[in-house]
Amino acid sequence: MTILTCPYISLATLGSIAFLLMLLTFIKPAWCDEPRANEAQFRVCADPNNLPFSNHNQQGFENKIAELLARERGQSVAYTWWPQRRGFLRNTLQAGTCDVVMGVPAGYDPVLTTSPYYRSTYVFVYRKSAAYQIASFDDPSLHTLKIGVHLIGDDYANSPPAHFLSTKGIIKNVVGYSIYDDYAEDSPLGKIIAAVATREIDVAIVWGPIAGYFAKKQAEPMSVIPVPPDAALSSLPFSYNIAVGVRRGNDALKMQLTELLHRKAPEISQILSDYGVPTVQE
Repeated sequence: MTILTCPYISLATLGSIAFLLMLLTFIKPAWCDEPRANEAQFRVCADPNNLPFSNHNQQGFENKIAELLARERGQSVAYTWWPQRRGFLRNTLQAGTCDVVMGVPAGYDPVLTTSPYYRSTYVFVYRKSAAYQIASFDDPSLHTLKIGVHLIGDDYANSPPAHFLSTKGIIKNVVGYSIYDDYAEDSPLGKIIAAVATREIDVAIVWGPIAGYFAKKQAEPMSVIPVPPDAALSSLPFSYNIAVGVRRGNDALKMQLTELLHRKAPEISQILSDYGVPTVQE
């Protein structure tokens, strides 16, 4: 599939939206719960079908971190479920149906963000049996192998890997996978990793938490190799700090959660490790 371009979107914006998963929903689903403000509740907005981050059964690592924060605050978690597509923030956090969104980029302007509780990166994923040694975009095999990348949104904007591959002239051997795919299916984000295991593609370049989680679930052993830092990529970062988002103006909650995230950092690190989330340092 030819990589689609987005000439009116800055590279920094492309990088930010590549893992946010906040794109297209205007009609309120029948299953959307709207818990009222309650001091006994830690009110979280989350996607009900977005593993490894969250799902309706609260099996994602963001669900587990939210539970940890709520427990430390003497609260129970109350969810507003909404697909993380266009309109997600407008219909949830900004509408007052919840107070917290887990897993947003640090400094993401529509919300106030806590200090980061992890930093991850895009990664190369391929079968260990293939004996590739891919560790950078300069690997010559990327010109011939079938490469899977995520395409973002209803307009199929380029994710950072898709954009960077196109700048290097690697286009005809790239296969695009919608980051939403068939939302009626369980865990649609995992399709691209399953495609590597079944040899539909040779290598995928995927946001780390998605790759690490679904790679562990394949019968075929997988290599998960972080995209290395590169000064040439300064305008198109591949690593991001991830924080908790709260409504603008709610500085008190931001400060409380920042303190709590620092204090519970060892437990949070263990949750991330359990889910196979690759973490990197700045």
